[in-house]
Amino acid sequence: MPPLLDAHCHLHDAWFSPHRSRVLADLRAAGITRLVVNGTCETDWPDVTALCASTSPSAQLSALNPQLLPSYGLHPWDVGSRTSAWLNTLRATLDANPHAALGEIGLDRWILDSARPDDPRLAGLSRAPLEEQIEVFVAQLTLGAERNLPTSIHCLEAFGPLYDTLRTTPLPARGFLLHAYNGSTQLAKRFADLGAHFSFNGAFLDPRKERLRALYTMLPADRILVETDAPAMRLPPAHEKFSALTTPDGAIANHPANLAATYTALATLRNVPLATFATQVAANFTRLFGPLTPA
Repeated sequence: MPPLLDAHCHLHDAWFSPHRSRVLADLRAAGITRLVVNGTCETDWPDVTALCASTSPSAQLSALNPQLLPSYGLHPWDVGSRTSAWLNTLRATLDANPHAALGEIGLDRWILDSARPDDPRLAGLSRAPLEEQIEVFVAQLTLGAERNLPTSIHCLEAFGPLYDTLRTTPLPARGFLLHAYNGSTQLAKRFADLGAHFSFNGAFLDPRKERLRALYTMLPADRILVETDAPAMRLPPAHEKFSALTTPDGAIANHPANLAATYTALATLRNVPLATFATQVAANFTRLFGPLTPA
């Protein structure tokens, strides 16, 4: 069976702190060998660096740990709370981690038009208007294009502005990832023409997400990746092979080892053997993110 690869997660999140050893053991048991760990703001970039260094090929017990690929970006939810030094800090972080990716970056109209004022996920954040988000997004895309970095993009309720920005801004020659893409089939073709890959998330297995499951059966095989977005976007309990994790304050975290169940489900939806599907995803992942980094 080919290795399984998580194209987008947040394994550095404090939610995982009480469960770190168990999670790494479960990832090994599930055959998950590489995970892209996405930072989202200036304050969590050092946490990404520290975690990924602890599981690098040169770290103790590296043969037992999956490799974590660091990725750094300013998420649209955090744009309004950035410091004046954010871009210089991002450049310096990427300089210090030459095998890193870029992201999570992107655009988000949901926080402006649809989110509740008291949504706890947005507590303490200054919600930047779309024009400000675009300015920050373009600066990061330009940096990614200059360095040809694999780039992970978030988008909620802003696919029109996202497309307009991508088609008028320099992009990494290697392409980019639309993580947990939930836009239209028509726009997916346009994004693919610009170099997009699309990652399927286990939360799309919810019975109410039929449109998204149908979309991922029609995307080109060479543009599909698989992700967890853990600790967010939990799978429906019926699909979970590894129990969701409970944090000290009682919150529920998505277990990243459930990536294996997501692979199985998407292979079934696409009507291909799991091993064939995993081999294709591994080729896609390596083309976008590169091979295992050296020690």
